Amino acid sequence: MRTTSVSLLSCFLCYYLIYLSICFSVASAKCFQDEQLLLLQLQNNLTFKLEHSTKLKLWNQSIDCCNWSGVTCDDEGHVIGLDLSGELITGGFDDSSAVFSLQHLQTLRASNTSFFGQFPHSIGNMRHLSVLDFSYCQFNGTLPYSLSNLTELSYLDLSFNNFTGQIPSFDMAKKLRRLDLSHNGLSGAIPSSLFTLPLLQRIQLSHNQFNQLDEFINVSSSILNTLDLSNNDLLGPFPTSIFLLSKLSVLLLSSNEFSGSIHLNKLFKLEHLTTLDLSYSKLSVNVNVTNVVLVSFPNFRILRLASCSLKTFPGFLRNQSKLAFLDLSDNQIQGIVPNWIWKLQNLQSLNISHNLLTHLEGPLHNITSKLSVLDLHLNKFQGPIPVFLENAIYLDYSSNKFSSLIPRDIGNYLSFTVFLSLSNNTLHGNIPTFLCNASYLEVLDLSINNISGTIPSCLMKMSKTLRVLNLRNNSITGPIPDTFPASNALRTLDLHQNKLDGKIPKSLANCIALEVLDLGRNNIADVFPCFLKNISTLRVLVLQKNKLYGNIGCPNTNGIWQMLQVVDLSFNNFSGKIPGKSFTRWKAMISDENKVKSISNQIWFQFQQLGEDIYYQDSVNVKVINEDVQLELVKFFITSTSVDFSFNHFEGSIPEELMNFKSLNALNLSNNALSGKIPSSIGKLRNLESLDLSQNSLSGEIPMQLGSLSFLSSLNLSFNYLVGKIPPRGQLTTFPTSSFVGNVGLLNGNPNGKEVEDLLKGNPNGKEVEDQSQEECNSFSCKIDWNFISVEVGVFFGLGFVYAPLLLSERWKIWYWKLTHKILCCIFPQLQFEYVRNRGQTYTVLRWQH
Repeated sequence: MRTTSVSLLSCFLCYYLIYLSICFSVASAKCFQDEQLLLLQLQNNLTFKLEHSTKLKLWNQSIDCCNWSGVTCDDEGHVIGLDLSGELITGGFDDSSAVFSLQHLQTLRASNTSFFGQFPHSIGNMRHLSVLDFSYCQFNGTLPYSLSNLTELSYLDLSFNNFTGQIPSFDMAKKLRRLDLSHNGLSGAIPSSLFTLPLLQRIQLSHNQFNQLDEFINVSSSILNTLDLSNNDLLGPFPTSIFLLSKLSVLLLSSNEFSGSIHLNKLFKLEHLTTLDLSYSKLSVNVNVTNVVLVSFPNFRILRLASCSLKTFPGFLRNQSKLAFLDLSDNQIQGIVPNWIWKLQNLQSLNISHNLLTHLEGPLHNITSKLSVLDLHLNKFQGPIPVFLENAIYLDYSSNKFSSLIPRDIGNYLSFTVFLSLSNNTLHGNIPTFLCNASYLEVLDLSINNISGTIPSCLMKMSKTLRVLNLRNNSITGPIPDTFPASNALRTLDLHQNKLDGKIPKSLANCIALEVLDLGRNNIADVFPCFLKNISTLRVLVLQKNKLYGNIGCPNTNGIWQMLQVVDLSFNNFSGKIPGKSFTRWKAMISDENKVKSISNQIWFQFQQLGEDIYYQDSVNVKVINEDVQLELVKFFITSTSVDFSFNHFEGSIPEELMNFKSLNALNLSNNALSGKIPSSIGKLRNLESLDLSQNSLSGEIPMQLGSLSFLSSLNLSFNYLVGKIPPRGQLTTFPTSSFVGNVGLLNGNPNGKEVEDLLKGNPNGKEVEDQSQEECNSFSCKIDWNFISVEVGVFFGLGFVYAPLLLSERWKIWYWKLTHKILCCIFPQLQFEYVRNRGQTYTVLRWQH
């Protein structure tokens, strides 16, 4: 009984001690009041969006600060950790911030906020700080040298900011393990002292402007395993000191300005190296590794040697059993791709684009490769399309010389494929319906081939997954299938330059995510597609060179195409007035250039299992018409705003609403029947680079405000009825007279400029034509181009002459029409010759002057 009592007492004492311990622990973990007040002061001084806050908005006095989101305390109740990441804080963090009074703070994180301005120098007073992360902010200016006072610092991440200047000394940061200053504007030399820090494992300085890497010694004890100096301006030969970093496993030196060459034999010293990237570093890499060295040669997982002057496939790759990512693009490798490359057991991504390769060594059947990404574009591959990878996710065979039919069973090899490009080859035949079996396909690019037949309707039904369908520059016929399903994912539909007819499919309105619609250069006969007005995401609308007709005004246009940046309706039969009221909804063009986000319509694929980021970027055709030359920039990426209504039958005045397009870069209203004056408000188009109003019936003077457009580099006002002097102001003084030719009442104001004035009136040869006019008739004001003659005059006089000499002899033809024009001018003094340009041709007509 006594023993039992003792045991019970012992248990009671144990439980009591445990209870006291718990109570003491809870009491000791309570936040110190002065530190809680400092945090509340910090909260009040910070500017943040309450509706997006998940941490700061929950801080209040009724809750102990050790329980606040983003706050960490030690066992005594001191605040040792503060994490404000993702709070979208825009201000209130400077040298007077309350955070610098938290003397026990060890961890300070505020990544992915919107902090801006100078980085506080007071950060150097936080002597206990070991982790400092202000990545993805907007700080600018130089890095504070007070960072060197943080002797306890082990982790420093200031990446993705706007810092400039040089790196401060980190000599005192003996505990530093990771340094990330990438994606800034830092410059100068990378100090060699960084490599002597005893515990430093990762140095990430990519995407800066460093131009020098100092040689370093005494690094035999270095444990550095990652060195990323890519995307800088490093000069000189390859920094051989790097070979002293014996623990290095990741070395990234791509996109620099090195000189000379490097032999990969030297890499045997870095036996732990698994990742090497020397791409676009201006180095010539010798890959002739001898068998003697192969025993100790690094076993790579990632090897990128793009643009390294390679002539052959590196033979040592045969023994790289762990190689997963290989990039040999943009070299001078010729001939055949060896069969052994498909047998590398772990190869998942192969990029051999931009070379001179012609064939794939067979056999290509029964290959059990793990290859998921294969990029062969921009080579000289010939023959049939190679379909042999059943695990492919990304296949790019574009810009080669493949000349076969698209294999009928190609869909059976695309079970997991999300990206397929066969663009810019000489493929022919129809689009096989089996292609629709690729149920995961997101990008299909068959553009610039000789494909014929019709579009399989199942392709349109695939748009529940398909985001890009590009069939431009082929010979596809028939109508566009009207089978677009509801709630589809299509963002780009490019059918430019085919032989499509019929109407614009009404089910296209189901493509509510559509950003690029290009139906240009076909035979579509329809009215303006107002039924697409609810596609609020539309940025590019190209309908040029079809058989579209009617007016372009849409009823109930509230919210129509607010994102529109490129619209091309040229070479159609549209008529009526240009509806200025509709333009008030085009917010992207009205917005100031600093507010509008220019697009580069990129589809972004991140294959996380491959560690690869791959992009697909749309392009549109942009016409630049200058005199009789038409240039087509086929790969003009969508980074600007333009409006092209040329070569239609629009009439009336230029809408005043167009002058509100502050972000507009190009405006072409040429070859219409527009009248009235050029609006003086055109001076508001501050970003305008190209303006073509030629071949209309515009009158009045050239507005002075046109000269204030400082970016204007192309101007054509020719063949209108403009009068007065060309304003001698700004950009207007830089354009050739051909920009104003064909305006009879227009003068340049130069008393000695008779030749120029003749040209403005339509006379390109000045005095020579003046003599000719005296010989024939006084009202003759321009040189006659005898290759283009007036049909109307020919009908009147042709009946009285012998046709055979006129058809067979150029000399007789010229004599005949000179005589005809001379007689007409003498009989009817009111007749006057004028230059007329239409669809790229220049000819003369007789007009009766009232």
